[in-house]
Amino acid sequence: MGIINSLNDILWTYILIALLLGCAFWFTLKTRFVQFRMIKEMVRLLGDSAGKGNTKEKYISSFQAFAISIASRVGTGNLAGVATAIAVGGPGAIFWMWVIALFGASSSFVESTLAQLYKVRGKDSFIGGPAYYMRKGLKQPWMGAVFAVLITITFGFAFNSVQSNTLCAAFEGAFGFDHAIVGGIITVATLIIIFGGVQRIAKVSSIIVPVMALGYVALALIIVLLNIKHLPGVIELIVSHAFGWEQALGGGVGMALMQGIKRGLFSNEAGMGSAPNVAATAHVTHPVKQGLIQTLGVFTDTLIICTCTAFIILFSGAPLDGSTNGVQLTQHAMTNEIGPTGGIFVATALFFFAFSSILGNYYYGEANVRYLTRRKWVVNVYRILVGGMVLFGALATLDLAWSLADITMGLMALCNLIAISLLGKYAFKLLDDYRAQKRAGIKDPVFTKDRLKEIEDDLECW
Repeated sequence: MGIINSLNDILWTYILIALLLGCAFWFTLKTRFVQFRMIKEMVRLLGDSAGKGNTKEKYISSFQAFAISIASRVGTGNLAGVATAIAVGGPGAIFWMWVIALFGASSSFVESTLAQLYKVRGKDSFIGGPAYYMRKGLKQPWMGAVFAVLITITFGFAFNSVQSNTLCAAFEGAFGFDHAIVGGIITVATLIIIFGGVQRIAKVSSIIVPVMALGYVALALIIVLLNIKHLPGVIELIVSHAFGWEQALGGGVGMALMQGIKRGLFSNEAGMGSAPNVAATAHVTHPVKQGLIQTLGVFTDTLIICTCTAFIILFSGAPLDGSTNGVQLTQHAMTNEIGPTGGIFVATALFFFAFSSILGNYYYGEANVRYLTRRKWVVNVYRILVGGMVLFGALATLDLAWSLADITMGLMALCNLIAISLLGKYAFKLLDDYRAQKRAGIKDPVFTKDRLKEIEDDLECW
């Protein structure tokens, strides 16, 4: 554990935080604040895509792609990750989670737009993601292969271990259930669904995600309204701990910054290279459409759901001294607010959050296993290994699961950020093309590859 933690600290302290924030600010400037200026268009696109779709078509709809990405984003990071960030980094960590979401959303726009641009045709859906734009855009197939291995380990194995671990801890706290029993049940359920392929994952996610997210947000809003007089004080607490002199002198600002960005990235995945894998599967008329929709996903995850959890914890007066951590802290806070049913509600919500994340995480890994090889038996072996890691996570310690996830997440994000920094110019040109068509009165912009003649030969689906 000592070696793992040392590698983790070096990776995050000296490399990733600077690169994450640097790319986020650069993309924000180059896209002229796309994540703020085009929110109305994001909502319109999501609404349109939710009401469309031919059931006879095998391709994934734009809304289904959004649902799968949200299924992966909205998970333990929103309940346990936020609690861990507050317990370790203090309330100021939430401020930095907001920052990485607000500016990191531009990174999500760039990577998802690029995934759409360089996607290829698959049997049941389009296929794409960072591995493909590294191979086709950068002309570096070795880099694509490295990324494919990293994301398969990170999401299929490490992140699914975290999801399983936290889900089992929540059920133990609420019902006293043994980790092995809960782990066995979710392992079997996972294997049944993932052996059905991306179509089954899309259908399950498009049902679970809206219900779970709306239910959790509704309860959180009720708690906020009941504590409305304390809201200014909580916001002041968050901001003061992010910048306060006392915290700065004690090293608290640095810890808040690191925890906020680490847990924020784990939750919203902006710039990590995960969401582009599902963004590429959507059937759209212009790559920018999925770029915008996935940007909205970052806001939904962090600014809404993570903030709800933070407010519940800070309103409740739950201990922030480290004696309670992870999902147990969220359960403690909810119990303080609404009584004994609070812990049960968190466990139930987390079941849907974590289980849908396991499915979304699995798909990210599968898409990249298929990049490495088309052999069906390899995919089936991967599916079985995912089930094994879900069971492993149920029995592992929380610290080990989070540390492994942090390292693999960091290496994966590092690889992807380098790629989108080099290819970002094409996402900027696509955004200019989209805006030009909108200004010309075209409600539904269309892209064809002759609009980017310098890379026309590399584009298969346009």
